Amino acid sequence: MDRTESAIISEGEFQAALASLLRKADANDVEVEGGWDCRNGDEHPDWDVMVTEVKKNADAE
Repeated sequence: MDRTESAIISEGEFQAALASLLRKADANDVEVEGGWDCRNGDEHPDWDVMVTEVKKNADAE
């Protein structure tokens, strides 16, 4: 898998990249629901990430 990073310069790009990452993990049976600490070294802020499954609205399908 290619690990090169590209710039994410908008909220829309961030949401698209996050959705892609979650779909790829789910397709490969990686448990995506839960919480993680994302430590980024001294130059960047650390993040606490929480992922929960959202039930789809029957009307939205």
